[in-house]
Amino acid sequence: MGRHATRITADTNVLIRAVVADDPTQAAAAAAVLRDAERIAVTLPALCEFVWVLRRLYSFSTADIASALHSLMAAASVCLDRPAVEAGLALLEAGGDFADGVIAHQGQWLGGDTFVSFDRQAVALLDSQGVSARVLS
Repeated sequence: MGRHATRITADTNVLIRAVVADDPTQAAAAAAVLRDAERIAVTLPALCEFVWVLRRLYSFSTADIASALHSLMAAASVCLDRPAVEAGLALLEAGGDFADGVIAHQGQWLGGDTFVSFDRQAVALLDSQGVSARVLS
């Protein structure tokens, strides 16, 4: 048999199975690969999908989603874009969308000065956090 990877990039479905454990076989496999990995790379797209799936398909509360994200961030083997995840969490915990927080943060990192959207709630929440944001009409 081939050697198991110790540095992995976790797909969204692996993260979901580990948290939700709705398929015992896949949940066990996900838990084992995550437990045994030396390094787990967790990408921003995977985290945005993770939050969306937990909310829309599994009806997780904001508090439970935030707890799952905080647990990922606390794991020593997990590598992620911490400032972007923290920005997403800040918006999520304020009642907004995790992905909007990530998008606004990454946009600033890429040189964007102002987050623009048709989503009035996202703009209001970002503005309340000191992020330059504007509603398009």
